[in-house]
Amino acid sequence: MTARRRTLVTGASRGIGRAIAVHLARAGHAVAVHYRERAADADATLAEIRAAGGEGALLQFDVTEREAAAKELARDVEQHGPFYGVVCNAGFHADAPFPGMRPEAWDRVLRTNLDAFYNVVQPLVMPMVRARQGGRIVTISSVSGVIGNRGQVNYSAAKAGLIGATKSLALELAKRAITVNSVAPGLIDTEMIAGAPVDEITKQIPMRRVGRPDEVAALVAFLCSDAASYITGQVIGVSGGLG
Repeated sequence: MTARRRTLVTGASRGIGRAIAVHLARAGHAVAVHYRERAADADATLAEIRAAGGEGALLQFDVTEREAAAKELARDVEQHGPFYGVVCNAGFHADAPFPGMRPEAWDRVLRTNLDAFYNVVQPLVMPMVRARQGGRIVTISSVSGVIGNRGQVNYSAAKAGLIGATKSLALELAKRAITVNSVAPGLIDTEMIAGAPVDEITKQIPMRRVGRPDEVAALVAFLCSDAASYITGQVIGVSGGLG
């Protein structure tokens, strides 16, 4: 994976992450397909990348395990060189009304959606800086982190924190030609909305429909391109007008 710009996509085994990985591969990136435990799904993502004429490889670790993530990322960078791009997509939600929210639901959501930003990006920043080739960092936030959502105090807090981290890191890295932006999807047709009252929810969406993973992926691919070299510190919604 040295011929093309290397880009890591966390949580790339399915849903939005898979769509992002495939779009980036089609755009010429060599994609590191990260997954935690769904090996068969990650293999399917890699197969789709190769079927599209792209280049990729698998990378397995748990984004919530700081030491393990740092070790695996250091090994990968030592073997293949620094990443040009990082897309922090891996996420988790455990919805509940706040008065009844269990501590483990709060902790796991914060660890997966916010702590993972540090666990993944922090070990990769200095190799990117030292490479002196610029770079792209994109976080996948949520419309919930922008406007809040009932039953998602934990998720909204994590995603709002991710937006703050994105904006601050963008300021730190701007002079290095490394852009840092956040994409905030609304209701997207993935496993995450399985069982949700979609018909009722779409009534609140100005476009009156859910989004598609490829609509999120197209924006991420643009933000990782040379055409987006003067865009940094921004939060861009893909939500059909919601928020």
